[in-house]
Amino acid sequence: MKTLLVAFGAGQLLLGVLLWITPGFFFDEIGPYGVRNDHYMGDLATWYLALGAVTLVSLRRVSWRVPVLALAFIQYALHSVNHLIDVGDAHPEWLGPANLVSLTLTAVLLAWMLNVEREQVA
Repeated sequence: MKTLLVAFGAGQLLLGVLLWITPGFFFDEIGPYGVRNDHYMGDLATWYLALGAVTLVSLRRVSWRVPVLALAFIQYALHSVNHLIDVGDAHPEWLGPANLVSLTLTAVLLAWMLNVEREQVA
């Protein structure tokens, strides 16, 4: 589980850095939906940086794992729904379904991680 937490936390930090430092790259290559807005991308970056940080803190603070994973699961599930709604709005078009699949698979993985951690607490 620790390896998955490290990978997830590091991935969130990477997403946050990409959004904040290179919003043009992120918009063009990962999230080409609507009109680019660097301010909102920076706002979103803070979410990913915070989630990555608390996930990594949960490596040492075991009592944080269930709440952090629950929050991450809910966010990724809702994010997946948002991408389902806008699946045809990406340019190029193949990114819409690809983003939806990657977000949904991440939500499924987070649900599994959450259940494992909940069973260990019980």
